[in-house]
Order: sequence, then C-alpha cells, then structure tokens
Amino acid sequence: MDNKTITVTSPLLPDLNEFGEMLKDIWESKWITNNGSYHKRLEQALCEYLKVPYVSLFTNGTLPLITALQALHITGEVITTPYSFVATTHSLWWNGIRPVFVDIEWETGCMDPNKIEAAITPKTTAIMPVHVYGKPCNVKAIQDIADKYGLRVIYDAAHAFGVDVNGESILNAGDMSTLSFHATKVYNTVEGGALVMHDEKTKKRIDYLKNFGFAGETEIVAPGINGKMDEIRSAYGLLNLQQVDNAIEARHQVAIRYREALREVEGIDFWDDLPGVKHNYSYFPIFVDTKKYGMTRDKLYFKMREQGILGRRYFYPLISDFSTYRGLPSASRENLPVATKMANEVICLPMHHILSEEDIQRILSTIIR
Repeated sequence: MDNKTITVTSPLLPDLNEFGEMLKDIWESKWITNNGSYHKRLEQALCEYLKVPYVSLFTNGTLPLITALQALHITGEVITTPYSFVATTHSLWWNGIRPVFVDIEWETGCMDPNKIEAAITPKTTAIMPVHVYGKPCNVKAIQDIADKYGLRVIYDAAHAFGVDVNGESILNAGDMSTLSFHATKVYNTVEGGALVMHDEKTKKRIDYLKNFGFAGETEIVAPGINGKMDEIRSAYGLLNLQQVDNAIEARHQVAIRYREALREVEGIDFWDDLPGVKHNYSYFPIFVDTKKYGMTRDKLYFKMREQGILGRRYFYPLISDFSTYRGLPSASRENLPVATKMANEVICLPMHHILSEEDIQRILSTIIR
C-alpha cells in the first residue's frame, strides 16, 4: 500500500526561477517593505482580478478584521457566527467588543439571517458574518436588516477569494470585506491578507491605520498598528495570481470526483454548487450522520488518519465552546443547534490542486468501505 501522507491542503507555489528574478530586482532596489513597487502592483492586480474598487494589503488575515473594526469605530456588541475560525471573534475581543453569536443555515454553514433581529440590542453596532468555505452568505437579507437598524456589516471573507454571485464579486457586499492569504488558502502570499473597501477616503484611512497612523513624515492621524505586507510576499503574490485560476479548476475537478463517488453513500452528506455562484472550491466538507453511516464522525476521522489521510474537523469545536467565549449567554448550545450539529458532523476532505487520481481513490475507498 502507498504510505504517502495525503495532506488536507497544499500551498500554491510560484515558479522558483521567476520568483528568483523578482527577488534579484528587490535586492537591487534595496526597497523591501513600506509600500514599494511590488506592493502597489499587487494591490492593483487584485482589484482587477477580484472586481473590487479598492484593496489594502496586510501582513496576515487577522489584522484586516481588527483594522476594519477600528476604521468604522465599531463598539458595544457585534452579531457574529460561532462557526468560523477563531480569528473572526478574536478580532472583536481585541477591540473590546462583545460578540453575540447567532445560529447558521444547514444549507451553507453561513449566518442565518432569520436569527439576527432577535439578537439585536441597543448596544449592537455591527454584524460580522462569514462566507463559510467560500459559500456566499445571504448578503441581501443581511444588508436589509443592517439598513433597518443602522448597523455596519463587515464580512469575514477569508475563504471567498474570487467568489462571484451572478457575475458580481461577493467581496463588494457590506461596508468592508476581509481576505486571508495564508498558505492554506486557495490563493496565498505565504502569510498575508487584505481589506476590501468601496471608496478612496476609506482606503486612505485604512492605509494610515496599518502604518502606525502616519500621514506623512511627522504627522500621525490615528493610533495605528503595523500591518503592512512586504515586497517579497507581494512579488510572490503577483506570481501566484497568474496561476490561481488553473489551481481553482484543478480543485473543481476534485470536487466533481468526490461528489460522483459519495452521492450514493448513505450517511455522508455534502453540498453541491449553488446556482449563479462562481465557486473557488477552497474546501470540501462532508457531514457524517452516525446512525445512517454506521460510524461516528470522529471514528471515521481517525480511521482516515490511520490510512495517512489528513482530513480536518473544520470547524470543531465551535468558537462559542472555547473557554474565552463559552460564558457568554449567546454561546449556549441551545441557542446554536444547527452550528452544534454541523461542528459535530463535519470533516473537510483533502482539497488542493495537486491531488492525484491515486490520492482521490485512496480517500474515497477509505470512506466508502
């Protein structure tokens, strides 16, 4: 038997020779950070690729969340989801904001708009939904509620690179959207992230905030942080942008194979593509019904690991189950039945652009038998 470990993800890497040529250019310029030419080029290239008006690059995907909250002067309480990576809620905590959890939709894993209004209090200032696994939230329903109550909307779009709905980028929804360019994502700059905004004034404020608040050599306009992306990762990102479409199509083919093979397996559920949505196939979650499948999610997960197949229980546990947050009234499992069920049943299967047919067969045979 092939003992090769099949990882849950694999980073998209640029051509080493091309990257080397860019590094030579950076070395000769001696400009390695602080808004250099590659940084500027990548921001412009991302605007064009993502079909958004303004992008501000960051050194990781968490700082854009923290900075967006600062830029919009968000305080008090923010309604968010327990079904996400912890950075979503941590960004609120770091800003002294109280997270209020609402349940999710089984069909997408995203925040359920029907649960939002009941969670609004006089202290609520914003909504922070997540496009889970790149599945777009119901942005119209969320915006309607936000408009009705005068709330801001910041989307954690860490998984939603390149996702469109009816030809429109999902990143244009709400007041701002944040992206992660971590090595595990569809598109990466090793570590990195970005904030998407709608107007030049906001872009300028964000750029101040991520650079200590400097508006000039001697002028500080806000208590900023250091969130800048350097020239080396910007160059890396420019090269990856040239090949990300091919990587997404390779992922698409893996998703097709998974769906074909698993559709008739009792007790294994998964999602099909949504109509009108251009997906990025960032993840392939399956949901294990213990009674129908005859095995618990965890037993299957560890069985896969024994076979050298590294799936991921993503997202498990819920953010609301972690010690920092479980004392909040909104964190009770009674308040979050769908999220609790999903967290207890999910396994994200290996999903990346270099999975071979042999890899896919090994994964499927472990699940099917």
